[in-house]
Amino acid sequence: MKRMLINATQEEELRVALVDGQRMYDLDIENRTRIQKKANIYKGKITRVEPSLEAAFVDFGAERHGFLPLKEISEEYYAKPAVVKGERTPAKELLPEGTEIVLQVEKEERGNKGAALTTFISLAGRYLVLMPNNPKAGGISRRIEGDDRAIIRESLRNLNIPDGMGLIVRTAGVGKEQEELQWDLDYLLALWKSINEAAADRSAPFLIYAESNVIIRTIRDYLRKEIGEVLLDTEEAYNEAISFIRQVMPQYEERIKHYQEKLPLFNHYQIEAQIESAFEREVKLPSGGSIVIDPTEALISIDINSSRATRGSDIEETALNTNLEAADEIARQLRLRDMGGLVVVDFIDMSSNRNQRDVENRMRAALESDRARVQIGRISRFGLLEMSRQRLRPSLGETNNVVCPRCSGQGTIRDVESLSLSILRMLQEEANKQKSLEVKATVPLVVSSYLLNEKRAALTEVETQSNTRIIIQPNPEMETPHYEITGINQKAQSYEIDSVSEADVPVVSSKVEKPEQAAVQAPTVPATPPARPAAKQPARKKGLIARFFTALFGGSEKQAEAAQQPAKQQTEQRRGQGQNRPANRSGKRDDNRRGSGRSDQQGRGQKRKTGQKRDDSRSTGERDNQTRGRKDQQRRDRDKPKQKQESAKQEPKETRKGDGESAGEQRGGRRRTGSKRPRNTAPRKRGPRPEQNAQQPAANETDIAAETSLEQKSPSAATNESPSSRPSAAVNTQSPET
Repeated sequence: MKRMLINATQEEELRVALVDGQRMYDLDIENRTRIQKKANIYKGKITRVEPSLEAAFVDFGAERHGFLPLKEISEEYYAKPAVVKGERTPAKELLPEGTEIVLQVEKEERGNKGAALTTFISLAGRYLVLMPNNPKAGGISRRIEGDDRAIIRESLRNLNIPDGMGLIVRTAGVGKEQEELQWDLDYLLALWKSINEAAADRSAPFLIYAESNVIIRTIRDYLRKEIGEVLLDTEEAYNEAISFIRQVMPQYEERIKHYQEKLPLFNHYQIEAQIESAFEREVKLPSGGSIVIDPTEALISIDINSSRATRGSDIEETALNTNLEAADEIARQLRLRDMGGLVVVDFIDMSSNRNQRDVENRMRAALESDRARVQIGRISRFGLLEMSRQRLRPSLGETNNVVCPRCSGQGTIRDVESLSLSILRMLQEEANKQKSLEVKATVPLVVSSYLLNEKRAALTEVETQSNTRIIIQPNPEMETPHYEITGINQKAQSYEIDSVSEADVPVVSSKVEKPEQAAVQAPTVPATPPARPAAKQPARKKGLIARFFTALFGGSEKQAEAAQQPAKQQTEQRRGQGQNRPANRSGKRDDNRRGSGRSDQQGRGQKRKTGQKRDDSRSTGERDNQTRGRKDQQRRDRDKPKQKQESAKQEPKETRKGDGESAGEQRGGRRRTGSKRPRNTAPRKRGPRPEQNAQQPAANETDIAAETSLEQKSPSAATNESPSSRPSAAVNTQSPET
């Protein structure tokens, strides 16, 4: 049983196959990424008239202008009569540029050729084909023979056909009543009226009417009585087909079925391999022979090879059997690939004329079921059979294949040695012109390897003779046979530096533009970043006093530290007093200058110039406060390195490195021995004005005591301090001087 299989599971491609059992005899693939324009109706504008070609070029909305022969233009669009007083009117006067016309695409674009156009519109219905502006056309399909032609001719006389229109009865109209034919005609007339109204409303170019998709077109053109069922594998395609059938062919509604099996439709009927054979160059025959199909620019050549065919008793019988099989397969492949134009078949030579006639008759019989119009010649004395086939639509290769970017469609390329020698000769020719200081050849890797390894001496000789530098630059992304040769007039460097000129630097606009409103709002970001989790500190060991205090009183660790701090303070004060006596008796004035710096840092004393005498009018209490603060500062400066050494034992290397840099900044980068104090180069910080210090002299002692207690922190507390926080702490602990 014959079936129509429609596969629409992939949105990019829709396939229709006609099968007889499990043998496919027709195929139609519609690539939805490439819109087909054939049979579409447009309103176009004439852009140029070529009298030498007797044709006009029309802009109808496509990228390439269409080709419109003068013989395909209806007389209603002529600006002047075609013949005036026995003389033909020039083509440019018949059709002035800018004339708007309604036209139809007759042939799709092919290669560099634009689409073939015509103004004689044809509207295909279910049973009839209406030609509204071609009264000379019309008749009955060639496939209708015998008494059916007489019956249909009688039905045409009774149809209400408007004047100036032609009508063709399709093979589907055989056996139909006159009322059905009239219904189809009324539908086409209404369609033509709508096309005219749409064309009058707008100016060119634009699409007026589009041909139906492949599903509707296939059902309309191929559904016959011999088709047992139509299977569609998607619900959308099934609904579209059943809707069309109910309106146009309700008698075939029961044959439309929705395929819902798990196995894919084409795999179920085992035709995927047959579809793939339609894309191959060589097709195998059952007897072991093969046919090779090569489309060219002028024609399609088909060669038959016997290969492994050995069924015949002699060479003549083997050739006959292979040619008969090839005739059937050629007719099938022409339909599957939808190849049109001139076809030349090279059959295997046969000495018997009778065998040649048998092959010709087999070819005609195999092509009878083809919808396209086919004309067949006879086998010549060279064993060639010429035939022509009507091109109904673009071939399978044109719609699904692209030209090979490497060979440019030739099928073969030059080998490496031949290409390298050719490039060497062109380099020599370019160097001898003496117009360039350098000649640069960009070639594939294999070619550069051959030239630099095998032809290095020849390159050196060319450079010496022409006094021109030759550069061979390999390009790993380039493949044979591609290359590029350029001449350089100025001497170039052996390297290249990409530079950006000032004009190429993008100018950043200072104007703030509001962003567009997003469809999805992002979550609100907090105003301040979340705090990082504190690093784990190493466990601190308890001191002797803390352990003793805990053992006696069972107190907490904090209480032990509180009891330990006063004892430490008293010990450090005694040690500081003993070490400060030699420094105080020294006749140097470093203390005075340092005291002046401290007063600038704290902001509690007035800044004095260098060499200015001390103010003796100050009170004795203020001098004592100054002396006591200076001694405490000296003591703390000496004790800091010891505390840092103790804390460095528990700190990582990175922390000790930062502390060393910070301590180096505080000491000014120098170390002093003996009783000399390290020089303080910490940044000064300005404090409150001296008027406030005079009113609150007692607060200085409180500040010193509080700052002294901060210096008694444990090693763990010193570890938590950042390197940037220690210099500021050293500044704040200096005593004020009013």
